[in-house]
Amino acid sequence: MLDVQDLRVSFGGIRAVDGLGFSIGEGEIVSIIGPNGAGKTSAFNCVSGFYKPATGSVRLAGHDVTGRSPSAVAAHGLARTFQNLRVFGELSVLDNVRAGAHLWLRQSVLDALLHTPRYRRSERECTGEAHRVLDFVGLRGDRTGRVRDLPYGEQRRVEIARALARRPRLLLLDEPAAGLNAGEKAELLILIRRIRDLGITVALIEHDMGLVMELSDRVVVLNHGKGIADGPPHEVRRDPAVVSAYLGADDEHGVLHPAGHIEEGAGDA
Repeated sequence: MLDVQDLRVSFGGIRAVDGLGFSIGEGEIVSIIGPNGAGKTSAFNCVSGFYKPATGSVRLAGHDVTGRSPSAVAAHGLARTFQNLRVFGELSVLDNVRAGAHLWLRQSVLDALLHTPRYRRSERECTGEAHRVLDFVGLRGDRTGRVRDLPYGEQRRVEIARALARRPRLLLLDEPAAGLNAGEKAELLILIRRIRDLGITVALIEHDMGLVMELSDRVVVLNHGKGIADGPPHEVRRDPAVVSAYLGADDEHGVLHPAGHIEEGAGDA
């Protein structure tokens, strides 16, 4: 589903991504982990078209999308969420999710101006899809109120619902558990598995190691912009290089347990 080769991105002399390569198979749940500044979000931004890499290639479902715009990458089946919540706060819950359907709506500006039969059919389909996706993510309350008035955890679900409304083949989730309580994290784990059961491949950046180890088919570990490990969770958590990258020294039991959650901005180095 995704193949990344020799990816490099620099900012002001700092190499954020340094020869990174990894792949994600169709139907997998893959977690991208690493300490603050490891290059995780920068890699996501290259894959989704927000950054243009200096070198390397990104192939999505067999298509070369290296350096393409976010809209062009999305058209090949990618959707994503962001570490810093990005919803349209003044719009309703329903309209936030409807906005995600723009890639597959079949209507023109003229259709909208004239309210043609095609426009009305398209709008009904869009609204129906938004309701179905909101049901899927577990938001069954009022959908006419502003998103900004929802609790934080429910706003996260709206953002995921909007991404799903695009009907993606690959979903990138950037720290989806950030700011959630223990109960919400447990519900998120179930939701991500259900998303995979729809046939959607999932890649996520996450600092919650409990969630990562329970959820992932594979774990890719980054440090200083490079990949230092790639494998099943039970192997990665005991890799000496991974333990050292997180803790600064080998743990006597060889078990990965980072000291704490560290926020990572969209310009992660």
